[in-house]
Amino acid sequence: MSAICVYCASGPVDQSYLDLAADLGAAIAAAGHTVVSGGGNISMMGALAEAARAAGGTTVGIIPRALMEREVADLGADELVVTDTMRERKRLMDERADGFITLPGGIGTLEELFETWTGGYLGMHSKPVVLLDPTDFYAPLLGWLDDLCGRGFVSRRALDRLLLARSIPTAIELATAR
Repeated sequence: MSAICVYCASGPVDQSYLDLAADLGAAIAAAGHTVVSGGGNISMMGALAEAARAAGGTTVGIIPRALMEREVADLGADELVVTDTMRERKRLMDERADGFITLPGGIGTLEELFETWTGGYLGMHSKPVVLLDPTDFYAPLLGWLDDLCGRGFVSRRALDRLLLARSIPTAIELATAR
């Protein structure tokens, strides 16, 4: 059994993104893995955790005290860890996870993705970093990164470290590969 950290939106989004998060949470639970998340119970983060628990899975939420009200803490989590800072939150999410899956999200999601991806590229961890993108949400970002690679700002080795999945089963398989 692995723990998969999922990065995703905690703000208002279209129902299709909520459904994607719920489907991923249920699939992670069905595969016998634990969901590690940012500890909120709203938007995609909430849909992910609720669906995982409804499918019999275990959830670990890690949330900074300052976001307890803003992201509305997931009090239903099997384990809810309250941190003093965002840095501590991310450190604990990293430590508790065996792999990472990023869903669509905003600047917070992107920041988490880039930090985890960079850490792996620099050899600070060897955990899989997966971008789940069934609808080409990240196509502009991936195009930009490819352009940066062509200009010499991002290495091909770094790009190859970011694993792209178009389906939930593939994302889970990649995130749990050792």
